Amino acid sequence: MIKILTVIGTRPEAIKLAPVLQAFARRSSGIDSRVCVTAQHRELMDQVIGRIGVRVHHDLNIMAPGQTPSDVAAAVLTGLQPVLAQERPDWVVVQGDTTTAAMAALAAVGSGFRVAHVEAGLRTFDRSQPFPEELNRCLIAQMADLHLAPTPRARDNLQAEGIDAERILVVGNTGIDALFDTVAELRPEALPPPLGELPADARVVLATAHRRENLGEPLARICAALRDIAALDERVHIIYPLHPRPEIRLVGQRLLADAPRVVLCQPLDHPSLVRLMLRSELVITDSGGLQEEAPTLGRPVLVLREVTERPEALLVDAARLVGTDHDGIVAAARHYLEGGFAPAHRSEPPLLYGDGRAAERIAAALLGETVEPWVPRVSVAGRR
Repeated sequence: MIKILTVIGTRPEAIKLAPVLQAFARRSSGIDSRVCVTAQHRELMDQVIGRIGVRVHHDLNIMAPGQTPSDVAAAVLTGLQPVLAQERPDWVVVQGDTTTAAMAALAAVGSGFRVAHVEAGLRTFDRSQPFPEELNRCLIAQMADLHLAPTPRARDNLQAEGIDAERILVVGNTGIDALFDTVAELRPEALPPPLGELPADARVVLATAHRRENLGEPLARICAALRDIAALDERVHIIYPLHPRPEIRLVGQRLLADAPRVVLCQPLDHPSLVRLMLRSELVITDSGGLQEEAPTLGRPVLVLREVTERPEALLVDAARLVGTDHDGIVAAARHYLEGGFAPAHRSEPPLLYGDGRAAERIAAALLGETVEPWVPRVSVAGRR
């Protein structure tokens, strides 16, 4: 029996770690699974935790008004010390590139516990984009004992940094496990309000934006582009769930509240977001998770960033990197809306990021079992 402590701080972490925790539960004869949440994103994270029914053993509840990023980092470090001392896990599992993940890894290593990093090896090679995520994942790579890479490219990044190949395993992305689970559980009940109120022939575009580097003028350009994309075709309807951060929500409301066929709504839970993607013709986003999910569902993506750590979809034209330039966003949207998306990508979406079995591979690896690395599947022209 091994004890595994999984540390979760934000909604994306909760979504991507849910399949892992479920895989641990299926192997309860060999894994004693413990969960600690820091609540770095309290409301959005609780939404996911409540839906999947995960038992939380430790809740650090670190967030307080007026905190700086350094305050958050310090709170995670100090809050985890007694948890680690009490649990004494064989493995501490962290996911991705958040402050919670980086500080949990640091706390674990400092206390002598092994770290397994889920979604290891993503790189933009620009520490300012995204900030502080690129720094966080590079820091975690120097501390992790097991690097659970989502793709062969991520593995190659780690090896280029000198990480021993024997400590890296390509497992696929657990976010794709969560996506497939969500699709399988969708029911044919009434659509959520943003969808249920649209005309039957609506050409739906999903838009999201939340990155720190897109605040201010870049976000204003994005909003102007969304207004003009909606004007390309009277059937185009843009659904834009507004992030709760005031500097994002207020800009969206100010610039788009009166825009024809642009629907502003509250953040959607994951099942509603997946249902919306399935109804959409195009996704416009700066979200890492949506960059993985949309191509897997056969939907093209415009990436509202200058660089991305998930380039696999770019290589088969399932996604385009458009930054925040107004004209570039509108032109790329026109390209896809006018038929520029390869039909094969929609009828047989490429499995660029995972096959739905990453969590099982992770559980097996932590138990010391032999695991075959995952290999992506790309249908277009046989490319891999």
